[in-house]
Amino acid sequence: MKGTAKFMMRAAIALMLAALGCVVAFAAIGSSVAEDGRLVEPFFLIPIAWLLALTGAILAIATFIVRRTK
Repeated sequence: MKGTAKFMMRAAIALMLAALGCVVAFAAIGSSVAEDGRLVEPFFLIPIAWLLALTGAILAIATFIVRRTK
């Protein structure tokens, strides 16, 4: 059971770091307005970051519960 909790915590940390990477990439890429008035930005990174962060948080909570019930 201990190996499972360790794997779950590492996966949760990796997911949170990936979410942080998406946020940093969004900020680094930036946004601009094209000549025809369209907004050009990497909007897809925002929902991906939220999905990764929430999944990581749920996995971290599950890891805490698995460790406490042992």
